[in-house]
Amino acid sequence: MSRSCSRKAVHIVVNTPTSKSEAFLVLEDATVFRGRALGAIGTATGEVVFNTSMTGYQEILTDPSYKGQIVAMTYPLIGNYGVNDADTESRQPWVQGFVIRELSSLSSNWRSQEHLDHYLTRHHIVGITGIDTRALTKHLRSVGTLRGLISSQERNVDRLIEMACRIPSIVGQDLVREVTCQIPYIWPVEESGDTTTPRAELQRHVVILDCGVKMNIVRELYRSGCHVTIVPATTTADQIRSYEPDGIVLSNGPGDPEGVPYAIETAKHLLEDYPIFGICLGQQLLGLALGGRTYKLKFGHRGANHPVLDTRNHHVAITAHNHGFSVDLSSLQHNNDIELTHVSLYDRTVEGFRHKRLPVLAVQYHPEASPGPHDASYLFDEFATMMTGHAQTH
Repeated sequence: MSRSCSRKAVHIVVNTPTSKSEAFLVLEDATVFRGRALGAIGTATGEVVFNTSMTGYQEILTDPSYKGQIVAMTYPLIGNYGVNDADTESRQPWVQGFVIRELSSLSSNWRSQEHLDHYLTRHHIVGITGIDTRALTKHLRSVGTLRGLISSQERNVDRLIEMACRIPSIVGQDLVREVTCQIPYIWPVEESGDTTTPRAELQRHVVILDCGVKMNIVRELYRSGCHVTIVPATTTADQIRSYEPDGIVLSNGPGDPEGVPYAIETAKHLLEDYPIFGICLGQQLLGLALGGRTYKLKFGHRGANHPVLDTRNHHVAITAHNHGFSVDLSSLQHNNDIELTHVSLYDRTVEGFRHKRLPVLAVQYHPEASPGPHDASYLFDEFATMMTGHAQTH
């Protein structure tokens, strides 16, 4: 939602810089936080969001779903266990910028290979530390998600506010093209060094439409006994059919699902042919492919501690979330084949649905965790069972 910018609304939260150079976090409504530079020196723009996870900052940084966003961590101390090669969720960090309250000077973990500040600098990620992230979070919860910027270059606050007002909205943008793979590949690839062991013999072949897939989705499928082929998000339905898959996963990814009509069309043409599992953005794409609508949430769901109710058995799972859009259930009520399966206990938004006639399953949250609890990992087994049942009847 677009907001008018006004310099009269300036509210400056002051923290005195100490070691590194001064930096500013500026929001489009002219709220200004002053802190210290973190990571690379420069200016980063994007949609400012908050994540309530206590751990998992490396997985968050490397989640492609955060493309276009500046992420603020609500937990006050970040960086205390460093960074390592094993915990990345993709080939690089994707956040536009990073906001924390306090950077730990000590990386105290035997797996640590690099200090967080060095990692951010090496990957040209602009950040800010030393600000009141609690005040920032309360503000975003009150007024909703805002566009903003971090700058450790420009010191003129009025100029920064003007820059923040000119940042384009994430609504309608196609961010998926920027994070998807360029060519198809299979998992595991030899150079990955992955030591995942499948729980069962590899009996099924799954094609993932890569809208920004997290690697733990790939690992969970592999563990459940699936050959995995990852294809670019622009891959057509006919091209996917040529792989002769047993099932298809529509992955997570960044931004507005309506900004990727090609993926919606692909899903629409595959619905009748294969078992499909939609995760996060994948659920939204399925909702649109089935004739529904999506809408932007006020401040989204981002964290590793969100309770979700399974309406089929009334079990509650604590789950990992990262999404700013949601499926409008009322827009699917014309389709009697759609059944709500999961709902958020925070705000009653749609967290999962299934198709009664077709082998289609979708969840809005992240059953692969990373970071987060593993309460929902059973969904990968449910998808495997769905593929087996479909193969036996076709």
